[in-house]
Amino acid sequence: MEIRRVRGEPTELAAWARMRADLWPDAMVEEHQAEMVELLTDPRQAVFVAAGDDGQLKGFAEASIRRDYVEGCATQHVGYLEGWYVIPEARRKGVGRALVLAVEAWAREQGCIEMGSDTELENTASQLAHGRLGYEEAARIVHFRKAL
Repeated sequence: MEIRRVRGEPTELAAWARMRADLWPDAMVEEHQAEMVELLTDPRQAVFVAAGDDGQLKGFAEASIRRDYVEGCATQHVGYLEGWYVIPEARRKGVGRALVLAVEAWAREQGCIEMGSDTELENTASQLAHGRLGYEEAARIVHFRKAL
C-alpha cells in the first residue's frame, strides 16, 4: 500500500469522486467536483490517497488548516481531518490509520500542534476509529434550524 498526495490523474480523480459520493451521498455531483477543485488548488488543504498494490485507490483523507475556533483546541492554527474514507473491503487493515498519520504529518509540517475532526452523532464506527487513533471527544452538539 502506498499513501501519497492525490496527483490529479483522471482515473484517480474518478475513484476519489466515487469514494466521496459513498461518504457524502447527499451531496450533488457538482458539489463534489467544486470541492475537489478547491482541495487541489488551496495550499491550506491537502488530500491523501491510499493506493493498493494493484494500483486501485482504497481510501482517502482530506485535511485543512483551520484558523478559526476548533472545538476543544487551544490554538487557532489547527489541522483538521475534514473527510476520511476507506472502501469496505479494505477496512480494519491499517489503511485508515495510515491515511490519518499522513494527514497529521502534513499538519505538523504546516506548523500545527493540534488536530481536530468531527463525525455525526450516530456514526459510532467513526467515533471508535477516532478513539483508536488517539483522538479525544471534545464535545457533543445538536444543530437546529428553522424555516423563516
